[in-house]
Amino acid sequence: MKFLFNDDSFSFETLRATGFAVDGGVDLSDVIVTTNKIPEGDENAWRIEWTKTADRIYLLGMQSYQKGHKVSAREAFFRASNYYRLSEFYLRVDAFNDPNMLPLSRLSRETFIKGAQLLPTPFEQVYVPYEDTSLPAYFFSVDGSGSRRPTIVYNNGFDSTKEEAYFVIVAAALRRGYNVLAFDGPGAGSAIREDHIFYRNDWETVITPVLDYVISRADVDAEKITLFGYSLGGYQVARASAFDKRAAAIILNNGMHDFLECNTIGLPQYLKDWYKAGRDEEFNTIVETLMAKNTGLRWALNNGKWTYNTKTVSEYLRKIEDHKLEGLAQNITAAALILEAESDKFLQGQSEKLQQWMTSSNTTLVKMTDGEGAGEHCSEGAMLRLQQVMFDWLDELLSNNS
Repeated sequence: MKFLFNDDSFSFETLRATGFAVDGGVDLSDVIVTTNKIPEGDENAWRIEWTKTADRIYLLGMQSYQKGHKVSAREAFFRASNYYRLSEFYLRVDAFNDPNMLPLSRLSRETFIKGAQLLPTPFEQVYVPYEDTSLPAYFFSVDGSGSRRPTIVYNNGFDSTKEEAYFVIVAAALRRGYNVLAFDGPGAGSAIREDHIFYRNDWETVITPVLDYVISRADVDAEKITLFGYSLGGYQVARASAFDKRAAAIILNNGMHDFLECNTIGLPQYLKDWYKAGRDEEFNTIVETLMAKNTGLRWALNNGKWTYNTKTVSEYLRKIEDHKLEGLAQNITAAALILEAESDKFLQGQSEKLQQWMTSSNTTLVKMTDGEGAGEHCSEGAMLRLQQVMFDWLDELLSNNS
């Protein structure tokens, strides 16, 4: 699917953001006005124009807020947050030293918090104890009654943030009576940007303290906790569930069984052979040349190097060689919904392979199709259809488990 751009990466990221319109993450007019000013593949223009739009919408939100129009202010703050997230997206060449990365990510976070504090339902900023530090998180409650509710834990993907969670699943969950905890784990959101906590494979060491925190709350039904994995989060949630079995259900959007395979799917076979043969210097030289010509490949591999704290592409790829669910998937006992997008360029065939390895009798694979507009990675652009599939399955599961 091409959406406003011919550049595959620009097209997908614009579709992803625009899909959030259903819960106030964008206004279509903002998308059209902004993208019209961005040349194909021009990452600097992308940052500049989305920042201008974010600044404009934020100021409109402040005007409404100062006059006491809280709903209008909240809606503007949420849009501004998403636009600041977009503006920062391609700053991955030397992220920690990029002068724009941290200010823009902070603006995305700060404007989101301003909006969330104006929600009609309770919103909390919390910190989950993790090793010798903590992970930043948000807890969204259905209401202030303190009643025990089924609760969803949102696990970020390779490039998402806990702020994005609101538009992916939080708003839809609150409408249906679910609390949500959204957190930035290692390698994601403010955990990587502010605290330099890098990705790791043994994700059970992350999910276990998160579940400890969630279960400790009086307003959470400990028997009805669901782990939701977004993109790479689908792999992480599945892996963690093979060790920590306290979640009643997991939703994998999408399923992933081999992260290395996903990273090399678009590389020519001769480069894969060089990598396997340990010809790292030659491999890196050619891959860097390919990255210079391909926006999506450049972003993905630079993001990988940054979030895994490596200096070269080959070093990054070797670090994720153990990111596989073979030999682990059969240990997952939670009910599982695995979503597979028909035209997913990143995870082709991954969901079906994962389902074959999972031995739980309560594992459901649902194919999201191009015909319904839901065939892109994580069904971006089809949020209402995605939410319908996820929550209808989850409602029925948890009702039957009562």
